[in-house]
Amino acid sequence: MEALISSQSPQHVFAVSHASDVAAVRRAGQKLAESLGFNETRAGQLALIITEAATNILKHAGEGQIHVGPAQSPASIGVDVLALDKGPGIADLASSLVDGVSTAGTAGTGLGALHRLSDEFDVYSTPGDGAAFFMRLWRDVPHPDPCGVEVGALWSPIKGEEACGDGWAVSCAGGGATLLAVDGLGHGPDAARASNAAIRALGERGPIPAGEMVHAAHEALRPTRGAALAVARIDFAADELRFAGVGNIGAVAIDETRRALVSHNGIVGHNMRKVQEFTVPFGPGALCIMHSDGIETRWDLDKYPGLQGRSPALVAAVLMRDYIRGRDDAMVLVVRRLAGAA
Repeated sequence: MEALISSQSPQHVFAVSHASDVAAVRRAGQKLAESLGFNETRAGQLALIITEAATNILKHAGEGQIHVGPAQSPASIGVDVLALDKGPGIADLASSLVDGVSTAGTAGTGLGALHRLSDEFDVYSTPGDGAAFFMRLWRDVPHPDPCGVEVGALWSPIKGEEACGDGWAVSCAGGGATLLAVDGLGHGPDAARASNAAIRALGERGPIPAGEMVHAAHEALRPTRGAALAVARIDFAADELRFAGVGNIGAVAIDETRRALVSHNGIVGHNMRKVQEFTVPFGPGALCIMHSDGIETRWDLDKYPGLQGRSPALVAAVLMRDYIRGRDDAMVLVVRRLAGAA
């Protein structure tokens, strides 16, 4: 059975710098919960999670961002919330997650509430470098995830646009998972149409080799303005990742070592001259990180002790927070192979 998750599900990004912003994010979360069929109790829990996360940003950092969208997992219907800031960070994270502990002179129930209310929870923070929180709330009891990978992705349009020309997708079937990252040329609705055409092509083709998927996307994108695009196919049985890319999609595989994944020049849908597959080891626990050129290329996970082992959503969030250029659409996709995936 094939499962496909992608950037075609909406993700809402909110700046949080004033008390009025808390209510705006909460309303958006409640609207999303209603559209996904959450009952009143679960929708109320989501509202509390968003309120506590946004209030925590104001109290401890002064400003930050909240990302709210459907859960990036085929296990069930749910909502993911990411709260990011560049504040002073948390000196003693373990103590801060205990109710009654606060460094801001408050009751100290916020972080403990986030942990208790969420079905899935993770946090990354180091003193002086801000904080990132990930909360997931399921609508129903989740069923076994068929993907064999854990996914975290963030994407954001350039300021002034609503449509994002950068996209991603993960398809799970055939003893592995296929990852697609795409950057439609330019930005705005036409760039988004190119990205969405590539995602639809992945959904239609199923588990084919990375190079073949690039060729399939090339045909699908001919009526569009074209895109930079990269595909990675994880083979669970072979413990390998096979990568093919055209254009400036940044990609790295991190297993026992870090390996940059090389793309060739060209525009998918127009002047694609060469497609070549590269194969690297990719065992359980390995990470693949793919991003558009809206993210700077000089990032290094070694600068963030312990981040590599956190939720892929937090890895994506920290990279987006610290390395977004701000002059273009931006997207980061992080995928970890789970132990036991076969």
